[in-house]
Amino acid sequence: MTAPTQAPEQAQDTNAHIDPAAKAANAAFRPVQTRSERPHSFDPADFGAPSGREVNWKHTPVAQLKPLFQPAEVNDGVSCAVTPERFAGAGLAFGDTPRGEFFRPEDVVSAVAWQGAQEALHISIPRDEELDEPVVVAITGQGAERRADAHLVIEAGANSRATVLLRHSGSAQYAQNVEILVRDGAKLTVVSVQQWDDDAVHAAAHQARVDRDAELTHVVVSFGGGIVRVNPNVELAGAGAQGRLYGLSYADAGQHLESQVYLHHKGPHTVGDVLYKGALQGESAHSVWIGDVLIGPDAVGTDSYEANRNLVLTEGARADSIPNLEIETGDILGAGHASATGRFDDEQLFYLQARGIPEDEARRLVVLGFLTDIVQRIGIPTLQEELLAAIEAELAQTPVVAHHSEVSA
Repeated sequence: MTAPTQAPEQAQDTNAHIDPAAKAANAAFRPVQTRSERPHSFDPADFGAPSGREVNWKHTPVAQLKPLFQPAEVNDGVSCAVTPERFAGAGLAFGDTPRGEFFRPEDVVSAVAWQGAQEALHISIPRDEELDEPVVVAITGQGAERRADAHLVIEAGANSRATVLLRHSGSAQYAQNVEILVRDGAKLTVVSVQQWDDDAVHAAAHQARVDRDAELTHVVVSFGGGIVRVNPNVELAGAGAQGRLYGLSYADAGQHLESQVYLHHKGPHTVGDVLYKGALQGESAHSVWIGDVLIGPDAVGTDSYEANRNLVLTEGARADSIPNLEIETGDILGAGHASATGRFDDEQLFYLQARGIPEDEARRLVVLGFLTDIVQRIGIPTLQEELLAAIEAELAQTPVVAHHSEVSA
């Protein structure tokens, strides 16, 4: 499967002596090992329905996402409002630029969202404009049984400065694409907040290209929803481009919160920073984080680091965390990755209690301190206060189980 814009160049066949049928069979069954190898297509039929054995689906409850594997018959599952309205341009039909300038579906849900969204919402920040307040896109689900497919294009003109906040609430079965274009010298922050009702199903593909000397801060905050899968894919295409990808999740009993993050250093002298943190409490609470960083052959002078940290607060919760790093050039400043998942450390609690802090308050302070690091990076004071209050509310629901820390990398 390839994007329809251009056929790939044919590589020289060094195995001509092998039976062509055998070669085709081997290619068909060879598993995709890395994020950069994943196929792309605008046609959902090219992907087929996932079985759950594929590398990008094996941690996901695919049976519960089945409604998103076909385009919505009636695309009325969500309403959308943009504030201020002047930044919402005319809807982009198929073939209208800049829709599809960078976005290429890499799974069946993103292909469904592409085909199902007859018009894409276009958020356009004009060249050289600097915004003091965020552009807010309020996406409200109209009911748990209602379906919606959407494609959103966020475009930051050259040398502009802006923050775009996507707020998801209510309930729906929602397949969503978000295409982000950060032009030369622009600085853009995109924050996607999932505060769905408990029965919502949301699968989103965010794909961003960051051009020369531009900066993107991308934040995923997932608190609500039954199944929420938000997968960012960021390409640092231009020289001197910077990408900061942050995530915060709090999974309760029965929730599945997932992010598969891909950061591609393509241009020279690019900088990447990936940090996702999650807390889990309750029976069958489940979080998934898969982080892939690719430093391409032309990305000399790259400085990149990715990390995922998870705090398991009760028995029965599970966090899957898988960091991956590919480096195709030896001329870099630095690159690394890390993953850690653990329970409360008795020594942390003892330290605080020894200073007169009651046990319940000590536990609350440790969790807040762990998650506040991400909250403070968002840069929207009112939202930061709201999220801290939401964390406090989550902590009030379930007592925390103390245990010696368990760390995996």
